[in-house]
Amino acid sequence: MSVFRFRMQSILDMKAKLEDQAKIEFAQAQQKLTEEQELLEQIIKRKDDYIAYGIKLRNEAINVQEILDNKNAIEYTKELEKEQRLAVNVAQKAVDAATRRMMEARAQTRTYEKLKEHAFEEFMLEENRAESKEIDQLNSYRSARNAQ
Repeated sequence: MSVFRFRMQSILDMKAKLEDQAKIEFAQAQQKLTEEQELLEQIIKRKDDYIAYGIKLRNEAINVQEILDNKNAIEYTKELEKEQRLAVNVAQKAVDAATRRMMEARAQTRTYEKLKEHAFEEFMLEENRAESKEIDQLNSYRSARNAQ
């Protein structure tokens, strides 16, 4: 019996490596998105703390400088929040792109895996035909030998 060799094995191997690379890129993009979202949550919490502190300042003895400082801090954190929301959106788009690349790489790998399966099935059919032919020849030889 001969050995099965898939003639496009090197392509299949390359596609599998590309798929693995796409999975790594997806994981990195997902991690970056998580980090950006956590940073956004921290900024929002800081802004909420400034707002609560501002309310407290206004209810106590009025210190104009502290109220102005608090107002500036709130405005600054609002700007940070806006910038961070943009960073989260960029990270989300990167995750989406990485997901698409990963799915495309997986589809290409599956295509070559299917080709390999079909090639193996053809190989097995040929092997079975060859084996049947040999068995038929052996039986013909035995019958001829027994007839003599």
